[in-house]
Amino acid sequence: AAFPGVPRGGLYTIIMAAAAAADGAEEPGMEAEAQELPLGCGGGTGVPAAGSSPQGEQRPEPPQASVSNGGGEDSGRELVELKVIWNKNKYDVKFCLDSTGAELKQKIHSLTGLPPAMQKVMFKGLLPEEKTLREIKVTNGAKIMVVGSTINDVLAVNTPKEAAQQEVKAEENKKEPLCRQKQHRKVLDKGKPDDVMPSVKGVQERLPTVPLSGMYNKSGGKVRLTFKLEQDQLWIGTKERTEKLPMGSIKNVVSEPIEGHEDYHMMAFQLGPTEASYYWVYWVPTQYVDAIKDTVLGKWQYF
Repeated sequence: AAFPGVPRGGLYTIIMAAAAAADGAEEPGMEAEAQELPLGCGGGTGVPAAGSSPQGEQRPEPPQASVSNGGGEDSGRELVELKVIWNKNKYDVKFCLDSTGAELKQKIHSLTGLPPAMQKVMFKGLLPEEKTLREIKVTNGAKIMVVGSTINDVLAVNTPKEAAQQEVKAEENKKEPLCRQKQHRKVLDKGKPDDVMPSVKGVQERLPTVPLSGMYNKSGGKVRLTFKLEQDQLWIGTKERTEKLPMGSIKNVVSEPIEGHEDYHMMAFQLGPTEASYYWVYWVPTQYVDAIKDTVLGKWQYF
């Protein structure tokens, strides 16, 4: 339709102006509705706060990554449970199956204080240091026996023993020499036997293949000593009889140089628990004294 007073060519301009005016008008009630909406947690910016959804719901926090401390030195390695037994103590140990016997000794050292060089480690026999526990077929629950003493234990045992030995020697030094005691003087005063065997002072010799003869016993009678090594016996022979003594039955052998004749000794074989059981022999050549002790007592007595 035509609009009065408006040129026909300006119709498009009028329509566009009317549309612009309609867009700028507010609908009734819009302003009040906008005032009733709550403000956002972001301070009215319209951006939801962290941890909340746009609808106001609490969002779950993202999972935290776990942090590793690096793990133990045996991480990822196969372990075996062992029972280490030493000196009546028991230790439960988890140890790498591919570790060697030498490494196990180091572990035992850390547990017990026992140095590896002083350890005897037993598992089906002596544990080889160069092989692994897997190679010798160690399984869970295996018992590992350890034998050995710490340096402190050795010192604790040996020190009192050495002190006691020194006290005994000191007491012996205070005592009157055996050769001066009355019971021995009555034999020694008879002098050296005519058929006594020759002595060599300052020399140690093996026992001769013949009996040691030309000596006296405590009664002043002639006596000879025969060492039957094949029978492990000592034969003490006199004119009247011969005593055949198992060497294991002789508790001790003591000797002392004869004063004034230091190339000969007086010697006693202990046949019972006390000194009353000593069998005394006089004028034993000094070069055979150590050989007699070694033969009767066994060299292990001296170590």
